[in-house]
Amino acid sequence: MSNTAQSLASTRINSLLDENSFVEIGGCVTARSTDFNMQQTETPSDGVITGYGVIDGNLVYVYSQDASVLGGTIGEMHAKKITGLYDMALKMGAPVIGLVDCAGLRLQEATDALNAFGEIYLKQSMASGVIPQITAVFGTCGGGLAIVPGLTDFTYMEEKKAKLFVNSPNALDGNRAEVCDTAAADYQSEKVGLVDFTGSEEEILAGIRQLICMLPANNEDDDSYEECTDDLNRVCADLANAAGDTSILLSQISDNGLFVETKAAYAKDMVTGFIKLNGMTVGAVANRSEVYDGEGNKTAEYDSVLTANGALKAAEFVSFCDAFNIPVLSLTNVTGFKADTHNERKMAKAAAKLTYAFANATVPKVNVIIGKAYGSAYAVMNSKAIGADMTYAWSQAEIGMMDAKLAAKIMYAGADNTVLNEKAAEYAELQSSALAAAKRGYVDTIIEAEDTRKYVIGAFEMLFTKREDRPAKKHGTV
Repeated sequence: MSNTAQSLASTRINSLLDENSFVEIGGCVTARSTDFNMQQTETPSDGVITGYGVIDGNLVYVYSQDASVLGGTIGEMHAKKITGLYDMALKMGAPVIGLVDCAGLRLQEATDALNAFGEIYLKQSMASGVIPQITAVFGTCGGGLAIVPGLTDFTYMEEKKAKLFVNSPNALDGNRAEVCDTAAADYQSEKVGLVDFTGSEEEILAGIRQLICMLPANNEDDDSYEECTDDLNRVCADLANAAGDTSILLSQISDNGLFVETKAAYAKDMVTGFIKLNGMTVGAVANRSEVYDGEGNKTAEYDSVLTANGALKAAEFVSFCDAFNIPVLSLTNVTGFKADTHNERKMAKAAAKLTYAFANATVPKVNVIIGKAYGSAYAVMNSKAIGADMTYAWSQAEIGMMDAKLAAKIMYAGADNTVLNEKAAEYAELQSSALAAAKRGYVDTIIEAEDTRKYVIGAFEMLFTKREDRPAKKHGTV
């Protein structure tokens, strides 16, 4: 049990972890700086509570900043407690969860505090890809501290009181918080894409518990499985009706409907998240053209195209999955790249990053073509050409360069409608159908939509022992 007097910081830890499981480390540490009368200031735990506990039996390391102690500011000893926690987590191979509520750098400690920031950054960088890192922002996370959630794998943010920024809204030229609150949770989740989940404090803590149970403890953990209580051969009736909103589709094929979506408010044309298939955690990436709410009402509609933000969102997620040996499932329904000036500025690089993420990943990769798969946008969406181990296509899927009617117009410019319709039908059969792609080996099996669950489970079971090498190099540069 913790020796620290009950505070908001300790309450958060106790609410997050299994009951009576928290063990505090460094509870007697205080600031040692004496400048600016600091020796007269009480700094219990130096403003951060650190320790370990369990979530549903899974070992985790936690630090929680105490805003009642010098605003939770980071100084020398504050940082040493956090970096020491990272050292232990790396040795034991367990996730680190940071509960942030901090006024930033401790001015009384100046360069010592600045160095402390750098030491935290270093530990986070060394831990990246080795152990999962999660940050939850409950109060202020500003200035250099904003880099901390940027270095972690998943970020939660309290929807009303939390503030996350490098420069405060009022410090931005021509802006004030009343005009555009760039530090608010909705801005950071919807516009920036740094925040994965927003909600109340209770929702955030519950969300972290759920996510921890979905993730492996470290990059060598092969025990992130549980007994499956769902029917492995369950037929998902009317699954084809969910092809527009793939977040619903993924929920339907997952064990017991479990789907944890990441960055749900950002680049909604691309869905990323975790599902369970036969008790195994699988990372899912899917194009989306429609969004429905809990009552079944359509709230948004998108073209079936790949956007720059969607590509970057998916690339980051696939890289995480590959680092932690989480298999990847992709659902493809894309006709091209988004054509506007905003996307064009970064489309080529974003698409390249997504291509590299899929091609570089050595985990089992399964692709299901659920709609149209046209042009280079299809190629970068985990196609067999860039390394998908198994590719399925729904029977009505279309795979090719472009829409058959458009292709006919280009090839037979000036022809009348009768000829164009005839040639379009011929092109669709010979060049754009799922069967045509399967005959060339680009699709392994044509399936009915309702059978998707059992086919992808079978594929991942077969790919469980996959081993794949890459050319020797320090790292890629994409």
